[in-house]
Amino acid sequence: MFRLITCFLYMSGFLIYSMPQLARIKKLRHLPVKERDKIAHEYPKRFSKMFMKLTGSKVSVEGLDLIPDGPIVFIANHESDFDIPVLLGIIDKPFGFVSKIEVKKVPIISSWLDAINCVLIDRKNRQQALNSMQEAVKLLKEGHSLVIFPEGTRSKGGPVQPFKVGGIRLAKDAGVPIVPIAIKGTADVFEKNRRLIKPAHIKVTIGHHIDPKVYCLKEYKEIAEDVRQLIIAIRESWNIA
Repeated sequence: MFRLITCFLYMSGFLIYSMPQLARIKKLRHLPVKERDKIAHEYPKRFSKMFMKLTGSKVSVEGLDLIPDGPIVFIANHESDFDIPVLLGIIDKPFGFVSKIEVKKVPIISSWLDAINCVLIDRKNRQQALNSMQEAVKLLKEGHSLVIFPEGTRSKGGPVQPFKVGGIRLAKDAGVPIVPIAIKGTADVFEKNRRLIKPAHIKVTIGHHIDPKVYCLKEYKEIAEDVRQLIIAIRESWNIA
């Protein structure tokens, strides 16, 4: 319970403390994409590193040197809500998330999601979802990068579920590389502990990117399954299911 309260108080305090930085970022629209994104990600990255430290967890990461320059689509399996601060804390390349629109209701956090170019999708509204996906392609073409969890829900530490094709469509339509990410252990921090926070060993491996020239002639479903199998293979190499 102590860790849960500590993390909650830290998050609340940090969000309030970050409001002046949010105002500053809104005035930086004139800067080049790479420069503005770097500034916008300074606070979320700092928050995420400390937040995970407060959970007492150890994060091991491999493959950071494999991340290519320029806009990309990271595709990761989704164990837990803690996947987000883990990735923000370990990856230097700025990126936004493709997420459900419900998070837009959370004060301050919704403003930060906008600041780092997240795309929020209303899965109950087909037209809004299509518009959001078009906005995501636009962001990629402008030079921003995105992370998507194509399982569509948290596995809570279970097997990697079938991938939806939305993330593949984004990468293919924008003509940018796909970078697979395998995650294990984030569900051990929270979801498996009756809503209490406990230390865990989290492992993240970033795989070799898939060039658009390689997948441009394949169907969305085929590419999605190829990426899923890559992630499963990485997890199996850790001797886990």
